[in-house]
Amino acid sequence: MDQPTKHLRRASASIDAARKGGSLTRRMIGIASIWIVVLLAIGGFALDRVLSQAFTRNFDARLEYVLSAMIVSAELDPDGEVRFIRQPADQRFLEPYSGFYWQVSGGGREPFRSRSLWDRALPVGEPHNDFEIHSYNEDEWIEGPLRILERDAILPESDTPFRFQVASSRAVLDEQIAELRRTLVRSFALLGLGLIALAALQATYGLWPLRRVREAITDVRTGRQARVDETLPREIEPLVVELNNLLDHNERQAEEARRHAGNLAHALKTPLTVIQNEAEAQDADLPDTVIREARVMRRQVDHHLARARAVGRRGAGQSRSPVWQALQSVERAVRHLHDDVTIDIAGAQDAIVAVERQDLDELLGNLMENAAKYGGGRVFVTVEKRARQAESVPDFVDILIEDDGPGIPEAERDAIFGRGARLDTNQPGTGLGLAIVSDVAEIYGGAVALEESEDLGGLLVRLSLPAAESAPPEIV
Repeated sequence: MDQPTKHLRRASASIDAARKGGSLTRRMIGIASIWIVVLLAIGGFALDRVLSQAFTRNFDARLEYVLSAMIVSAELDPDGEVRFIRQPADQRFLEPYSGFYWQVSGGGREPFRSRSLWDRALPVGEPHNDFEIHSYNEDEWIEGPLRILERDAILPESDTPFRFQVASSRAVLDEQIAELRRTLVRSFALLGLGLIALAALQATYGLWPLRRVREAITDVRTGRQARVDETLPREIEPLVVELNNLLDHNERQAEEARRHAGNLAHALKTPLTVIQNEAEAQDADLPDTVIREARVMRRQVDHHLARARAVGRRGAGQSRSPVWQALQSVERAVRHLHDDVTIDIAGAQDAIVAVERQDLDELLGNLMENAAKYGGGRVFVTVEKRARQAESVPDFVDILIEDDGPGIPEAERDAIFGRGARLDTNQPGTGLGLAIVSDVAEIYGGAVALEESEDLGGLLVRLSLPAAESAPPEIV
């Protein structure tokens, strides 16, 4: 597949992924719209209830006034019939089916009612056993629904409670409530649309800096600028800082890869030149030379491969390894190779480092095997936690590996980390163990230092690695 086709497919995959992810602006507008509609609906319902009840109370107040006037002006005539000293003044009580009615019932007599009822009577329910005003709606009235207020009262010179009722058509009240609801719906709809438009404007304007970041990243990708240097709001500035740090990190990795490739090429160039010269000269020692130089090249390749693996694993991030488990695993392997060596482990058993487990095993394996190989038979490993000295400096875990061997003079300790340097030429080895340890430790932000052991008298190797907060769950 040609390169342009690969780029087109990669770009198409990125667009498809973006479409599946959706739009952050649409999500914000959608969430805001849902909340606006819900809150306005709740507020509108509550306001409708309050105002409707206020209209109804005002309507009932007028009927209550008429009802009280009826009770005050009522009396019994000599025949025991209820009569009014002063007739209700409203003209509608005289017009048949005018929508305004009154009625007095009780005492086992025919109801005394307004002329507006004509040949009909208001419904009378069960006694209330109190003298409070009761109100209710009557929906079965032939002329339309009524609002009825009633109260039981005992008139002078009588022991019989009479039911006083006043009723009015609900047409006016219902029309007022309907007009109220139409006004509320229109007002809240306009308010909701305005709030949704404002939320859309806010989301679009608020997320506009992200579009500027996208354009700046495009400029970085196309090479028009090296870094994102836009002036952005405080909330997005940390993102830009981390993005620039990532670009710096990638550049350092690219530079490290170039330097690593150059070092490998330089390391292989000399052995290849020796082999080529011997071959051109048809030297009789050519086979031995090829074997010797091939071993040199193999050591160099192993060294650079170990370094490349460490760099790749470090780039994966989130590395967490418990030190104590790694020490126990390496200790068993070293005991198997050197059964005459005593290895003691002490210190913080809960120490965790931000290093890949395979690289941690390689670091500890090189150092503990060197201690067992070049020491006098005793190896002491101590794990110590070291708190940060400044806010920007992480916590560290120090792993001290001591032996009772001859040690290394202080003047020669820096040179021992060079490629091919040997602690003891009488012992087998490649001479790359400490060089690999130093390189891998530096890749993870750690360090290796050589000191003198006060307890055993031999060499003390201090391996310092960044501490981690927690370890990943083990896979069973």
